[in-house]
Amino acid sequence: MSKPTALSGFPELLPAQRAVEQQVLDTLREVFELHGFAGIETRAVEPLDVLLRKGDTAKEVYLLRRLHETAEEGHAGFGLHFDLTVPFARYVLEHAGHLEFPFRRYQLQKVWRGERPQDGRFREFTQADIDVVGRDVLPAHHDVEVTRVMVDALRRLDFLPGFTLQVNNRKLVVGAYAALGLTEPAVVDEVMRLVDKLDKLPAAEVRTQLVAAGLDDATAGTVLDLAGIVTPDDTVAARVADLLGADAVAGSPLLAEGLDELSSLLRGVADLVDDRTRVVADLSIARGLDYYTGTVFETRLDGFESLGSICSGGRYDALATDGRTTYPGVGISFGVSRVVVPLVTRTGLAADRSVPSAVLVALTDEDSRPASDAVAAALRARRIPCEVAASAQRFGKQIRYAERRGIPYVWFPAPPAGTTGTTGSGAHQVKDIRSGDQVDADPASWTPPTEDLRPRVQAKEQQ
Repeated sequence: MSKPTALSGFPELLPAQRAVEQQVLDTLREVFELHGFAGIETRAVEPLDVLLRKGDTAKEVYLLRRLHETAEEGHAGFGLHFDLTVPFARYVLEHAGHLEFPFRRYQLQKVWRGERPQDGRFREFTQADIDVVGRDVLPAHHDVEVTRVMVDALRRLDFLPGFTLQVNNRKLVVGAYAALGLTEPAVVDEVMRLVDKLDKLPAAEVRTQLVAAGLDDATAGTVLDLAGIVTPDDTVAARVADLLGADAVAGSPLLAEGLDELSSLLRGVADLVDDRTRVVADLSIARGLDYYTGTVFETRLDGFESLGSICSGGRYDALATDGRTTYPGVGISFGVSRVVVPLVTRTGLAADRSVPSAVLVALTDEDSRPASDAVAAALRARRIPCEVAASAQRFGKQIRYAERRGIPYVWFPAPPAGTTGTTGSGAHQVKDIRSGDQVDADPASWTPPTEDLRPRVQAKEQQ
């Protein structure tokens, strides 16, 4: 086989980098379960009519095709899922009779998206989603709940830079546009789509596009003024009233409802805000997919703004329905690969060892391998990750083997009875190869410090 070349858009991590991703996934799973969310996994493929039912996603779908496919279309009518929300909606409909509502679920799973690979955007990547779904109704306090859960999870990833969770509400936006005379659904959708470009285009360019879409100059200006409202507290209602007029707010139940939901969310997460964690109302956030109906989220990572939103989602009141029952939901998705891959490649973020092992059990000679295996078994029985040396080299070489892999401890098994062995002691001994300290130890009771049990994530310059 000739030397393979890298395949763009399909990232692969080295072991010490993969340990970062695993720690992220483990932390997310732990926090999600602490909040009562059940883990599920949906199939990788969905029928195309399911995948293409909502939003402009046709260009993102990878088709599933057999090598000898004979269908005229050239595919089997299936595609790989491009997010976890659409398959989850199908899952709810298919299994509704076996679920208790409101149903809280999380998924940590691969996703495939046919877009041009670039910084933080891949063709295969891992997402972490949480959603709460109700039957027919879902109170707005669940919007606050999923926000708190995801913020709690991100705060526990202490190697992440600071971040800002931006929140808006589509009821607020649609109600505000109606107050400006924009009521045609196609026009409203186009205006939201253009406003959603403000993080990529200058406001003057977006204004030009709004006018080209049929808005007069004054209305386009007010739309941009509305989108320019950013506040970390519930003064958002007062600022919207100042812009549109108190009568416009009072005369639009939809606008008032959106403002109330947004203000309640900001108050509901205020205790989680600190210097590293910020939650703000940002009325420029609209989200591109058309199934969102209320709260919408986006998240920017400090110093990595070029990645765009790394954690997004929102409320969808009609994504899942069987014609008799509607299953409204609210969810938020964290782009695990979108964050981890740029962090490890740009900053050198990695684990302090490339293997899980905290201990290397040394090998005196091949005849003593069963004794070394017995020590390893005793350590593993108490959940201490370890491995036995691959070969009976000189102890100095075995220690260097451990150093190269970042393994902090080397265990020297007790010699046969009546001898002191090469360590000069008749007992088991363990050596901290960082400090050089070497002490007698019992494999049935010795435990390394907690911080040494698992690889620790740290920036390259700290290693």
